[in-house]
Amino acid sequence: MTRLLPNQRLAYSPISERPPLSLPDGKRLAVWVIVNIEEWDPERTMPRTVLTPPAGGSPTPDIPNWAWHEYGNRVGFWRLLEIFDDHKLPAALAINGSAITTYEPISRAAMDRGWEFIGHGFTQLNMQKVADEPEDIRKTTEAIEAYTGTRPRGWLGPGLTETWETPEHLVDAGYDYVCDWVLDDQPVDLKTANGSITNVPYTQECNDVAMMLIQHHPAREYRDRAIDQAEQLLHDAQGSARVMALVLHPYIMGAPHRCRYFREVIEHLSSRDGVMFTTGGAICDWHKAANPHAT
Repeated sequence: MTRLLPNQRLAYSPISERPPLSLPDGKRLAVWVIVNIEEWDPERTMPRTVLTPPAGGSPTPDIPNWAWHEYGNRVGFWRLLEIFDDHKLPAALAINGSAITTYEPISRAAMDRGWEFIGHGFTQLNMQKVADEPEDIRKTTEAIEAYTGTRPRGWLGPGLTETWETPEHLVDAGYDYVCDWVLDDQPVDLKTANGSITNVPYTQECNDVAMMLIQHHPAREYRDRAIDQAEQLLHDAQGSARVMALVLHPYIMGAPHRCRYFREVIEHLSSRDGVMFTTGGAICDWHKAANPHAT
């Protein structure tokens, strides 16, 4: 398979020189919320840590860090779910294939609410470390289809990780869009050896992992940053619509001292006339309808 470099997959396109894009009902900003549900293998090094082991290293079992993540699926998700229900929000569930049955009540809650399921690797492991990437994608796809009755259309790599061939493998598996390429405020098409795949805007800025775990901001930073970003994007979108993602991990934003700030973001965005809440699949369809000749 011919290896394409990232800058060979898409041409440089300044947003100021593109044809205007329109959303339904005169809306200017499409907001989609992605809830990441992960299963951490207790026999492996934890994907992230909240506590450093006293003697350093990466011991197993790593009970405090495994339990930190598990809290999100046992408690944090359900705290966040109340906000989605109160505001009747659509959402995307980016879920490890293995997590669908391990955390079946979460899968059922998403199904009952009509959320979109997105492939997120079979386990929470960098795609570069997966022994057989096409097989991992296949297992994830089949796990989602078996549970929901529908093949997933979108893919988010664990930690946004890809190999050189990930876009080709996703096209082969029938995916319409990917979220790993955080480089634009509008959807873009990525070239692959066997056609194109759409990248739907995701975020590393309004992302609780980046804010809370890496940059170590106070919990209110999520609210402040999300509102500031939305207001700027609404200004930018006066001539052409924009897309904004909000990213949640239940073990982070589902913590008691952080959850209120996600609610305040949703309350603010819900009050803005130019905002619509939607899903990745709907954004992909909107993009394809505006670009019917993309290949």
